[in-house]
Amino acid sequence: MSKKRNLKKNRPFLGRKLVLGITGSIAAYKTCEIVSRLKELGAEVFVIMTKAATNFVTPLTFQTLSGNRVYLNLFDLPEEWELEHISLAERADLILIAPATANAIAKLATGIADDLLTTTVLASESPILIAPAMHETMYKNSFTQANIEKLKEKGFKFIGPEYGKLASGKSGLGRLASNDKIIDGVKDILNREKDMAGKTFLITAGPTHEYLDPVRYIANASSGKMGYVLAEVAQRRGAKVTLISGPTNITPPQGVNTIFVESALDMEKEVVKYAPRSDVVIASAAVGDYRPEKREKEKIKTNLQRKSINLTRNPDIIGQLGKQKDAKCLIGFALETRDLEKNAREKLKKKNLDMIIANTPRAMSQNKATVKIFTKSGKKIFLREMQKEKIAEKILSELKEFITK
Repeated sequence: MSKKRNLKKNRPFLGRKLVLGITGSIAAYKTCEIVSRLKELGAEVFVIMTKAATNFVTPLTFQTLSGNRVYLNLFDLPEEWELEHISLAERADLILIAPATANAIAKLATGIADDLLTTTVLASESPILIAPAMHETMYKNSFTQANIEKLKEKGFKFIGPEYGKLASGKSGLGRLASNDKIIDGVKDILNREKDMAGKTFLITAGPTHEYLDPVRYIANASSGKMGYVLAEVAQRRGAKVTLISGPTNITPPQGVNTIFVESALDMEKEVVKYAPRSDVVIASAAVGDYRPEKREKEKIKTNLQRKSINLTRNPDIIGQLGKQKDAKCLIGFALETRDLEKNAREKLKKKNLDMIIANTPRAMSQNKATVKIFTKSGKKIFLREMQKEKIAEKILSELKEFITK
C-alpha cells in the first residue's frame, strides 16, 4: 500500500490523459519541457499542432517527447479509423492550449472549428486551460480581451500571460506563463479535491419575473451568474446538484439538473419539492419581493391616465426553509445599498441561516464581485474584487464546517 501511495505522490497524474494544443507562436519551443514534465508526473499526453505551430517546432520533437503520435490534420486517416476530434475530446481529462495565439482564442470564442484543435475543443466536455502568448498590443486589443472574457464566462480557464521580453525584442505583457505556473494550473484542475462527494446541493439562481399582463413584468437586474458558478463548482467538487433558475441567458453547467422557473411562486414550488432531500441549500436567486395582485389577461393599453397597480407580498422562501430547518446547511445572500454588515447580520439571525454572503448592486451582472461572508459561528470573511468562481470556491470551503459535523 505504501508503494502505491508513494507512486501516486511522485506521479500525481498517473492514469490521466491530457490533450495539449500547440498554436503558431514562437513560444511553442517552451512547450517541449511542459510535455516532458507532464510525462514525468504520470500523464499520457496527446499533442495536437496547428499548421502554423509546425513552423516553429517539428512534430517529430513532440512525438519523441510524448511517446504518442502527434495529431495535425482534421482529415488524416490513422491506421485504425476513428473520428479523431471526437476520440481525442472523449479521452481527455483536460485540454491544455499552450501557447494560445490571439487567432486561436478568437476562433474558440466565436465557435469556429476549422482545424483539428478547434474541432476537438468544440466536441469536448473536459476542462480547458488556455495559456496565451502574443505581442502586448495584440493581447490588450479590445477584441482579444472581449474574446477572453467570453471564454471565461463559458468556463474556460486562463493562466498568464506574464510581463517580460517578447519576440519583438521589447518587453511587455504577453509572454507565455512560466512552465511552473502552467504545470501548477494543470495540477489545480486535475487534482481538485472532491470534498463534496456524496452531498446533495439545491441552488437557486437568477431573477424572477412577476407579470402585470401577457407582455410586461416586474423584475430585477440579477444575471444569475453567481448561482450558476456555485452550481458548477459544487458539481466539480463531487456534489449532486439541482439548480433552480429564474430567466437568464446563461447555459447551465454540464451534469447539473437544471429546472427553469418564471415567478417567485414557481420557484417556491420547486424549492419546497427539492429542499427536504438536500444536504445544502444555497439561495442565491434574487426573488422578487412583490407581485401584482392581479395579472391582466390582456395587454394594458397605454393612455394618458395614470394607472395604479396593487402589489402583494411574495412568499419568503428562505424564511420558510429557516423555520423548517433540521440538519441542513442553509446559505443566503443579502444585497444592500446601505448598512451592509448590519443588515446582513440581522438577516443571518432572523432567517436562521448558517452563512450569508453580503454584496452591493455593483456585483449584479459582473464576473467579479466584492463580498463579505458572515457565518453563524462568528466568522467574517472579506473578499475584494474577486472572480465569482473564486468566491464560489471560498463559499464551499467555508460551508464544510456545517456539513461535516
